[in-house]
Amino acid sequence: MDLKSSAMSHAAATIVIFGLLFLQAAECRNVKKIKDGVTYSAIKCRKHSALLTDFGAVGDGKTLNTKAFKAAVDHLSKSASKAGAQLIVPPGKWLTGSFNLTSHFTLFLHKDAIILGTQDESEWPILPVLPSYGRGRDAPDGRFSSLIFGTNLTDVIITGNNGTIDGQGAPWWDKFHKGLLNVTRPYLIEIMYSNHIQISNLTLINSPSWHVHPIYSSHITIQGITILAPVDVPNTDGINPDSCSQLRIEDCYIVSGDDCIAVKSGWDQYGIKVGMPTEHVVIRRLTCISPKSATVALGSEMSGGIRDVRVEDVTAINTESSIRIKTAVGRGAYVKDIYARRVTLKTMKYVFWMTGAYGSHPNNDFDPNALPVIQNINFKEFVAENVIIPAQLDGIANDPFKGICMSNVSISLSANPSKLLWNCTGIEGITSNVTPKACDLLLQQQKPVDCAFPEDKLAIEGFNLTTCFAGIA
Repeated sequence: MDLKSSAMSHAAATIVIFGLLFLQAAECRNVKKIKDGVTYSAIKCRKHSALLTDFGAVGDGKTLNTKAFKAAVDHLSKSASKAGAQLIVPPGKWLTGSFNLTSHFTLFLHKDAIILGTQDESEWPILPVLPSYGRGRDAPDGRFSSLIFGTNLTDVIITGNNGTIDGQGAPWWDKFHKGLLNVTRPYLIEIMYSNHIQISNLTLINSPSWHVHPIYSSHITIQGITILAPVDVPNTDGINPDSCSQLRIEDCYIVSGDDCIAVKSGWDQYGIKVGMPTEHVVIRRLTCISPKSATVALGSEMSGGIRDVRVEDVTAINTESSIRIKTAVGRGAYVKDIYARRVTLKTMKYVFWMTGAYGSHPNNDFDPNALPVIQNINFKEFVAENVIIPAQLDGIANDPFKGICMSNVSISLSANPSKLLWNCTGIEGITSNVTPKACDLLLQQQKPVDCAFPEDKLAIEGFNLTTCFAGIA
């Protein structure tokens, strides 16, 4: 299906125009044209630089450049430890298979550069399953390496002046639908066991599966990313931080067939064993379109724990739900200390959605006594219009979701809303100034209550970017 026609079938043209204006503004803030190159914002600048064409790459969209990318990274890695190195991808269409990054390294895409993921499976190495998952997401065995991959790295930047990375995912989607995959589909970008990562000012489209997947990593900045995928393709999540800490995700525009952002931390007994939570996350100035999924999902793979997630200044349009908590018996761990404010929603199935019966286990060996703890969930300053169901909140019968707070929430209904507006089981909490009136399990407070939102700053928020130069003469 054509990407533009698919997105347009689910969102008005004005939405797309809004997104383009949003991106142009972000580009102007972060990239400035100068003679023979551009400046860009980064966590660190590089002394050494090379063009992809220096290594024999051909940008015709047909020539395979995997060897050129690998040779460039290998060459630059020798000088990366000495004040850093950057690889500049110039204008052109650069077909490639999977390649790995190195530490103290920047991959910079010119605005007219397009990295194309090859559809030749032999160009995607197979990796072992993730230890916190115990199996692949699509199939039990291994998983394909992402298009751009890195592990055990420090100080890595993937950026540009809105260059494009195109996963050309249609054949992968077709194989998934037909049950022809023996291993899990690749992602566009995956960084593992790493720290001080920046992914910014890029357009990512048509990933075979998730678009951005940092895992077992810390101190990550993701800014100014546009993600576009058909809204009817499963598992094309936008940004999925997984068992990570200290993340800043901001100024992103995502159209997806799955969650725009999904916060994760491992699956059942495997995630419990690894025990690495995702924590200290700020998500702000996000625009999401996802008719079949969530703006921000917490879980369902959350068995290492999720805590201290702060969401603010978010807009969702024609999206199934806003912030969704997904868990199940057997997950264990917790989702706690979740905060959201200033959320604008237009044309939604649900505003609030929580479930303790998500299911989807890696196998039948999960512990039925591993019950998740869901507590201290704070939502305030939500404005929603054209809504079918204000809330579907289903905790676990002997393990209720506790400490839910909702304040200053205004929801206007669609022409044909659900007969039961608030469907609540297995939950405990309070509401203040919420319309329409919430279910009885969320006690309406007589005196005004303002749900919590932390005023302190995360460490990642104090990490300032500097101005760097990428020559593209």
